[in-house]
Amino acid sequence: MKKALLVLSDGTVFEGQGFGHDGEAIGEVVFNTSMTGYQEILTDPSYKGQIVTMTYTQMGNYGVNPEDAESSGGPKAEGFVVKEYIDFPSNWRSTGRLGEYLRSNRVVAIEGLDTRALTRHLRDHGAQMGIISTLESDPSKLHEKVRSHPGLAGIDLASQVSTGEKYKWSEGLWGGTDNSAAKPYRVVVYDYGVKLNILRHMNAAGFDLEVVPAGMPAEAVLELEPDGILLSNGPGDPGAVKVGIENAKKLIGRKPVFGICLGHQILGLALGGSTYKLKFGHHGGNHPVMDIETGKVEITSQNHNYCVDVKGLGDKVRLTHRNLYDGTEEGMAHVDLPVISVQHHPEAGPGPNDATHIFARFIDLMEKGR
Repeated sequence: MKKALLVLSDGTVFEGQGFGHDGEAIGEVVFNTSMTGYQEILTDPSYKGQIVTMTYTQMGNYGVNPEDAESSGGPKAEGFVVKEYIDFPSNWRSTGRLGEYLRSNRVVAIEGLDTRALTRHLRDHGAQMGIISTLESDPSKLHEKVRSHPGLAGIDLASQVSTGEKYKWSEGLWGGTDNSAAKPYRVVVYDYGVKLNILRHMNAAGFDLEVVPAGMPAEAVLELEPDGILLSNGPGDPGAVKVGIENAKKLIGRKPVFGICLGHQILGLALGGSTYKLKFGHHGGNHPVMDIETGKVEITSQNHNYCVDVKGLGDKVRLTHRNLYDGTEEGMAHVDLPVISVQHHPEAGPGPNDATHIFARFIDLMEKGR
């Protein structure tokens, strides 16, 4: 393995060995607390622009396989940071090694550094831009590169990971085409970086799905005559997704709308609210969230750096979910219109499935609108 460096924008330097693509990668360095699911995390479009640090110690021990990808076209994360890379996977589903997978997809990765120290640094000082390099051994030169990077604020990353054209989705859970029964609810999915597991779960719940590009005009979506509209998850600054916000304004009140993660944030902005950036975000599969309407606590999968100020929307909406780690607002429902949204990922992938029932609430909205 070749020597590699990770240099943060505040000048902090970590040394390790490269095990992915031989090169350099710049991105916002965040940490993820999931113990498994590294392939799903790497291929989640919400990580576009970010370098992911895994807090669990060993990665690569079960290899990779095509079925666990959460998007087409390979990983979307800019770089990968782990404590220990295991180069001899042992799993009946494995079709390849993680290192080979990263190299073939040109993803720079580093192992052998103290990820606990890195995680504590990010918790104390916040997520920040960083650079991984296997080419440059001078930390000062790498620091200069990352300091000159403009950052991710104000960049519409959703348009970079969205589909280029609309398509139908028919794959069910655990692979294969689901032709078991007619799907009674026709739903258009705005693709801001949609995870495939969202589509799989919605198919299983009875949705006839058509996925459309992030920039498709609201008028064109309404011409498809859907029963409901999903605003998907996605990467980056929600305020930069100007077209998505304007489209949401035109759709609210016309059709039932459900937002997940970035889609939740876009709805908050479309309703006249605001978002703010969290210090180090929520990334992992073990976040407890209280469903205020039922009083139940669900363990959820999360991946976001921004949060909607639900209180700032006044009496337009009611708070439906709250994060029990830090008290941040995790979901809302409009008091008059058929609009619901959650900040966490009910489809998981990786993570627990405690919150999948939220898809049934979307069905209820559509039933009431018929």
